[in-house]
Amino acid sequence: MHSPNTPPVWSRTLAAGLLVLGLVVQTPSSQAALSINGTRVVVSSDQRSATLIVSNPSQQTYAVQTWVNTESDDTTTAVPFIASPPLFRLDPGNEQQVQINRLPNDLPTDRESLFFFNVQEIPPVDRSQTNVLNIALRTRIKVFHRPAHLKENPSSRLKDLQWSIKRINGQAHLWVNNPTPFHVSFLRIEVSAKGQHQTFNSPAMAYPLSSQSYQLDTFKVDGISNPQVSFSVVDDYGARISPAPMAIQPLP
Repeated sequence: MHSPNTPPVWSRTLAAGLLVLGLVVQTPSSQAALSINGTRVVVSSDQRSATLIVSNPSQQTYAVQTWVNTESDDTTTAVPFIASPPLFRLDPGNEQQVQINRLPNDLPTDRESLFFFNVQEIPPVDRSQTNVLNIALRTRIKVFHRPAHLKENPSSRLKDLQWSIKRINGQAHLWVNNPTPFHVSFLRIEVSAKGQHQTFNSPAMAYPLSSQSYQLDTFKVDGISNPQVSFSVVDDYGARISPAPMAIQPLP
């Protein structure tokens, strides 16, 4: 029996076996058939649980496994959340409520902590077909554990981000310092200066009380004048927010 925090092994074993035998492999589309009613979950430290809905709009029945793990997709590190139910059947057109239950923990109280909720869909085996490889597709969404005393709206703190351009080994880098206790999930960052421009799509997030850098491949180190940054982020509800452009502290 699998732990709720461990993805099923049988599908990986089946895949390996079929490939070793040299059989003709047919794979379905890489797009997940199941859907989740959100792109992220925020669990306050004074909440016992948060609820998501997993839906099956397809015409096929799936076995579904759910679990919560670390950002690095580690399946061995203990996490302070457990998904319930961890395994269930989902028929066509049906939906299933899944609870993310918070466990006792010693997570930081001065900032958010990040985990991931996983939904793995396991298609049934059609015994009438041979030489077919069934793929167990997985969807992951962010789970933010937020200390209850952090009452302010994270979007209101975007103005506190501090942007600068620094030289590292002769290469210009954009730096963002995040002095807030919240994660900042960027959709897009656009940097412009006199005669220079670079856009980052789906760049790395800025973690709470830390800094993140992005290499400016198209920027000449010397001659950066009046740099400015525009960016878009995802808020707690999955909506896109685009604050007003901000000035960047140039190279010293």
